[in-house]
This record gives sequence, structure tokens and C-alpha cells, in this order.
Amino acid sequence: MDAALGAPAKMADREDDLTPMMAQYFELCREYDDSLVLFQVGDFYEAFCEAAERVARLCEITLTKREDSTGEYAMAGIPIDNAESYIERLLEAGYRVAVADQVEDPDEVTGVVDRAVTRVVTPGTLTEDELLRSADNNYVACLTASDTDRDASTGERDRARGTARPRADENGPYGLALLDVSTGDCYATSADRLDSVADELGRFAPAEAIVGPDAPVDVFDGDCMVSPYERTAFETDRARERVQAYFGDLALADQAEVRACGALLAYAEYTRGGNPDAGDIGDDSTAAVAGPGGTTAEGEATAALDYINHLTRYDPREYMLLDRVALESLELFDRRAVHGHQGLTLVDALDETACALGRRKLNDWLRRPLLDEDRIAARHDAVAELTGDVTLRERLHELLDDVYDIERLVSRVARGRANARDLRSLHDTLAVVPDVEAALADVESKTLVELRENLDSLADVRDLIDRAIREDPAAELTEGGVVKPAFDDELGTLRETEREGKAWIDDLQAGERERTGIDSLKVGHNSVHGYYIEVTDPNLDSVPDDYTRRQTLKNAERFVTPELKEREDEIIRAEGRADDLEYELFCEVRRDVAEESERVQALADRLARLDVFVSFASVAAKFDYSRPEVGADGFEVEAGRHPVVERTEERFVPNDAHFDDQDFFAVITGPNMSGKSTYMRQVALIAVLAQAGSFVPAAAARLPVVDRVFTRVGASDDIAGGRSTFMVEMTELADILGNATENSLVLLDEVGRGTSTADGLAIARAVTEHVHDEVGATTLFATHHHELTGIADELPGVFNLHFETEREGDDVVFEHEVAPGAAAASYGIEVAKMAGVPDDVVARSRELLDESDAGAAAEPAVETNGHDSSESVRVSNTADDPDDGDRDDRDVDEPADSPLAEELEALDVATMTPLEAMNALAELKESLDE
Repeated sequence: MDAALGAPAKMADREDDLTPMMAQYFELCREYDDSLVLFQVGDFYEAFCEAAERVARLCEITLTKREDSTGEYAMAGIPIDNAESYIERLLEAGYRVAVADQVEDPDEVTGVVDRAVTRVVTPGTLTEDELLRSADNNYVACLTASDTDRDASTGERDRARGTARPRADENGPYGLALLDVSTGDCYATSADRLDSVADELGRFAPAEAIVGPDAPVDVFDGDCMVSPYERTAFETDRARERVQAYFGDLALADQAEVRACGALLAYAEYTRGGNPDAGDIGDDSTAAVAGPGGTTAEGEATAALDYINHLTRYDPREYMLLDRVALESLELFDRRAVHGHQGLTLVDALDETACALGRRKLNDWLRRPLLDEDRIAARHDAVAELTGDVTLRERLHELLDDVYDIERLVSRVARGRANARDLRSLHDTLAVVPDVEAALADVESKTLVELRENLDSLADVRDLIDRAIREDPAAELTEGGVVKPAFDDELGTLRETEREGKAWIDDLQAGERERTGIDSLKVGHNSVHGYYIEVTDPNLDSVPDDYTRRQTLKNAERFVTPELKEREDEIIRAEGRADDLEYELFCEVRRDVAEESERVQALADRLARLDVFVSFASVAAKFDYSRPEVGADGFEVEAGRHPVVERTEERFVPNDAHFDDQDFFAVITGPNMSGKSTYMRQVALIAVLAQAGSFVPAAAARLPVVDRVFTRVGASDDIAGGRSTFMVEMTELADILGNATENSLVLLDEVGRGTSTADGLAIARAVTEHVHDEVGATTLFATHHHELTGIADELPGVFNLHFETEREGDDVVFEHEVAPGAAAASYGIEVAKMAGVPDDVVARSRELLDESDAGAAAEPAVETNGHDSSESVRVSNTADDPDDGDRDDRDVDEPADSPLAEELEALDVATMTPLEAMNALAELKESLDE
């Protein structure tokens, strides 16, 4: 166990003798033994012993020490005012941080101030603006399985085999719940197979997860922190009770979903300062806690998260599935490569949103494109109307630009962490709503009409905030300047008393100068001595008898009079009581606003959707997108463009795409850099955009409803997972062949390049046959195996495409235009020259190529990579002559009696399906690598 976590060993040896404060720290460390405990001492959060050493090193702060009667302890502290920046470093180092605040006012307590953990900061439950670096959702997930007797060795066997992701379904169904604590967005679903769970995790990309005692952990990727949590939280009855407390009698699919949702809500409460033992609803998990510095009113903030009031139970089959591989390959949210023009992603190209609400909704729509044609058409109707009305579009963008992130804001309100400025921001957003309604007065599309009719301006909440909170309130809640005096009669009286007293003091200086004849007399105030009358030493003889000395300075004396003292006491009493009353009133207003959290969240959702529609329309108008027709039998794209690449290139060549029931599998050939990968991706992105509700970058587009996009693009390895580049490629390929349907879109950019040309060609052909014969998915297969183009004459659904290229001397010119038929050559040496490979290497390459071509000219040859190859001849002849099985084509370095040869001899190739042959080949290749 990490020595920085749990109760410090040095303190454990002297537990009975610890001072009261250190005993508090020791108990909290023991209670929150999976987190680094930061313990408030005055204006700092302190850590002690091994935790202090770790904090000092990670945060680059000074390690000091604390000494008391029990010994000497290492100590490191971070200032509370700047705590978040240090906590962020601890999170990046893989720690969870338990923040223990003073929950009593030191001025009102005799002895040691009580402290309690008010929040546990974890990667998936962030709510602080300083830690939430973007407007994107930040999810924590919970996974459970129905089989509580899960065989733990299953995952170990999978990892030993190097399987990319678990596909076992012995313990299904699995329940998956996801929650964004900062916004209240909560989702639940279930799946019978782990690979389906992995797909959903890839879609939401949670930053953290908790896992039931019966569920696997290896389904989560390395970017997701898997945190331990109490087993009792996953008990069905306890979980159901918690779900009902938040959402009422909500219908969930099965027991696994109930357990996932209940445990996740318990964990969210725990991170907000709830009971670490995941107690039942109604126990001290909802005890009052204080914010940083102990400033939250007693009873104001509780662990129960009342703003989480809506659970979306969804079926993954309602949306186009884009798994982690597809999201990365298509660069929807993150660039796959470190180099590239401007670093744009798809979401960057589409993001013309005006507010954070719209940005999150845009991400959500792109992660979950629709499958229902009517819902897709409804979104297109809204975009079409806004595209055609530039005045309305610009007016809405202008109004939405004044909308704050009220989802996160209302979550802070509900948790008792919002300040007065947050409430004014909510007020300013609500003030925009009537103008938005007015702007939408004449819209005609059903979607926009429904948005307008369902906009709730929350006039009552806006009026409450307007009456109660000053227009420019103070940042601190306990020092006044927050609530308008007119909001409360008592507050008004107190502030008037304070004002009159200060006005009397303002006039005192002139009166006393006249009464005493001392022109240099001054009336002042400081926090230590209060109000005073200051007289310089040369004028002390003129001081009246009613002056009482208060303070002696080097060249002056300070005095007070009975009347000044009386006024001072009056001001102090009024000001102190008014400040306290303001805070009480503010907390009441904040509670009243928190009770309307559900209405605020509903408004936020509608404003977010409107913002995305405006963004889609703005992009369509600016970049000449067209409305697609979704629901066709195939792809008919005229002059299609890549939505990202066209922004980064001075000239982009549009290309058509035609796929139907007769021609659904395209073998695409052409040189590197000619545009094959761009073309394939743009077809997929056009489908994604259309089903998300956007117009598409094309002159016209008729598209089918795609249930899933599969991609086998690019080369990467997983060294940490023990998988080579070829193994990663084969695993992705196996996923495609096992899960694609006739309604899927498959992109294959090179298959089999991690092995010999013969093996690679064999795999490529087997894959083509399997997808054509068994799956029937619309497929774009880019390859340099030019032999594969001949399959178009054998399989009716396969056709050839190539990218036009012209040779100019020793150079080639890429025209980036797709055309029917196969490419004449791959021009690999020419591309190498363009890339800057030294001339002598290029020249030698040409010599070797010429020699190869000359050697192959004497026998029948099949072109490979644009040139004749003796190896390709051997593969072709073997494939074409089934009776030539006695020919010895083994590698010269492989003895005939080797174990690998024995395994090959044992294979019954004649009875294998293409998929079985490919899996067997992958296993043999892995054995060879080992």
C-alpha cells in the first residue's frame, strides 16, 4: 500500500497519546484510507508524515515539521485560497484527495475546532471551475454484473492472451451508470456482453469508475481511474432505496442497472462529504458540512445531491455506435497524430456554439448520432429554417452568447457552494429567455416551435434574485455587500443605523476642529483600535477634558470621546448584525433557488439544443453544407468533402461516393498521399454529421441509416498490454468481422501489413470474402495489395476505385480525384523522394526494383504494390492451384520439423471459414513473435 495513504504508521505507534488535533487527523486518515487527506489548520491545508513528504514533492512546496509532546512529524501545507491548483497536481499524480475543513467557528469554540471531510476530490467527480478545464462533460461510471460469483481468472486469461478488450458474456447482463456531478447529467443502460460495455465506455470516456465486486476492471482503459468503494453500496436493496430517493419509482431494466445507479449515487454523496461507509439514506451521510474555511451555514450543504433529479435510461441500439477506435480514427474529439494543420478535430470544425451548454450538447450529439429517421428529419428541419434566416440566426447567437453555464451553476447552488455572483449570473441568463422567445415568435419548424413553447423563463426565480441580491455583490458572503437592504425590513433598519452612524463620524472631524481649534485634528479608524481622534504632540495642550487617550504614537496621540465610543458601538453592532443577517437571508434565497433546480436544468437543456441548431446552421451557411436525405437504400454523395481537411488545405478536391445493394464493397488503390484515407473518412463523417442532425459538406447526399461505423485505420501498438502492431490490427479486425451488420459502415485502411506480403494478401482476401459473403456491410477498403483488385471480377458486390495520379519525369502529381477501376501503380519510391529520402537511397531503390522486375519477367507475375514480385507470384500460384499442396513454400529459416511447422500441418484449411483462418494465422504470428 502507498505509505502516503491511510493512518500514518508513526502516529499509530502512539495513538493513545496524540494531541486532540493530531488525533483528528489520524482518525480521518484511517477513515479515508484511499485518499490523501488535506487537513485545515487556519488558512492552510496541512498533511503530515509520509503524506506530507508526498505532497511536498508533488506540489513543489517546502517540507517542514511539527513538534509536540508526542514527537516530531513531517508537515507540508498549501494555502486554502489557492488550494485547487495544488489539488490538481495531486490528481494528475493519480491520487484522490479528501479535504477536511473546520466545521466550527474557532471564535465560538473552546478547545479544538472540529473538522470533517467536506469533499473527496477525484478525477470523475470534479465540480470546481478551477479543475474543470473545459465545458465538456466529466463523467464517473459504475459497472456491475448480475453474476456475483464471477470467475476472477477470466480477465487474467484474457490479458495473458493479449485480447484487446473482453468479449466474454458469462456474467451478463452488465449494468452501467454514468454521472456528471458538475451538471447532474445521469445515464443508465445495460448490456449482455462486455464488448458492448466497452463500446459505451468509449462513447462517454469517463474519467473515473467504481466497479462492483462481481464486475471486471479490465474493460476500462488506462485513462480512467478505477477507484475502490464499499461493497455494501452495491447491495440491491440499498441501491434501490437510494435510486428511489432521487428519482422515485423509476423503471430500470434489471437488477444490475439498479445496483450500478444506486452505488454511483452513493459514491457521489461520499465525494461531497457523505458517510465513507456508504450508509443508508437518512443516516449521517446527509449531515451538514461546511465549505472551505467553514463558511457554509449549518444545514446548508448536505451530501445528498438534490439537483440530480433526472435519470436517462437509454438503449445503446437507439444511437449509431461509435466505439473508442472509431472516435480516435475519425478524430471527432482528439487528433490522432501529434502533427497536423491547426490541430482541428470534427467538433472544432462544427463548434460555432455561443455558450458552454451548447458545446456540451454538441459533443453529446456527435457521440450519439440518431438512428430514428423522424428524429433526424426533425433536427434537419430546424437547421434548414435557421440556415435560411440569417437575421434570426445571428440574433439567437447574440442572445445565447449571454447565457452562463447554468447547469454547473445550479449544481453549485444545490450543494450550497454558490456565491452571490453565481446567483446574479443565473439572473442574467434568465433575463435573456424572454428575448429568445420573442426571436422565435415566427418560426415554423416543429422542433423550434416546441422549443419556444417549452422555454421557461423562471420569472419567479429571476424576480427573487433581482429583489434580493445586489447588482454587483461582494465575493465574500459573510462580510456584507450581498443582499439589498430593501429586501428585508430588519436589514434595512440595521443598514440605515450603520449609515447614519458613519455619516455622523464623517461630520465629526469638522466639528471637533472647530470646537478645539486644532486644524490638524483627524478622525480615523483601524481594525485594532476602532474609531479615534488623532492629535499631534504640539497640539496636546488643546485637547478637551472629555477626550480619553486610546493609543500613543511617535508624534501624536489618539483619543476617543464617550459619544464617539457610543456611536462606534452602535455602528459595530448594526454592521455585525447586518452582515450576519445578510448571510442568513442569502442562504434562504439560495435554498429557494435550489428548489427550482429541475426547472433550471430543463431550461438549460432547451437552450443547449437551440445553441447547437444555430451552430449547425451557421456552419452550413458559412461552408456551403447541404441538407442530406437520410433513409435511402445506399450512399449517393455528390461532391463530398472532408469537413476538417477542407478547412486546412488551400485547395480541396470534392469526390462522389456511390454505394448500393449491388455495389457495396469498394477496393480503393492508389499511391500514398493520393487521398484514400481522407476519402474514406469523409464518407464516414458525412454519415455521422447527417445522423447527428447537421447538414453535410457535399453538393447533395442521399444516405442510409448507419447503425455503426467500424474503422481499421492506421498503425499503433500496445506495448504495455503486450500487443504488437499486428496484434492490435488483427484484434480490431476481429471486432469488425464479429459485430458488423449489413447496416454498418466499415473502413479498412490496409489490412495485413504487419506480416509478410503473402500472409497479408491472404488475410486481406479472406476478409474481403467474409465481409462480402457473410456481412454485407458498406465497406471501403484501401489497400496496396493490387492483386486484390481482381476479386471484383469474382464477387458481384465488389468494385474498384482508384485515385488519379500523373507522372512528371521522376515525380508524381496527385490529383486527389477518385475514379473507377484499379490504380496502375503505388509509386512508393516517388513518394519516398517527395518525403526527402536521400537521393542515393532513392537511386538504389530504383536499381533494386528494376532487378526485381527483370527477374520476375521470365515467369507469370502478378503486380504487387504497383510492381512485379516473385513472392506475390508464389502466393498467387498457390492460391490458384489447389493440387499443388506438396510444394514446399516454407521460409528457408524455418526447419520443416519445427513446432510452428507442426501447427501448420495440423490446420484443416479446407474446412475453415475465412474468419477462423484469420484468427489461426494471428495466433501463429504471435507464437512466431514470441
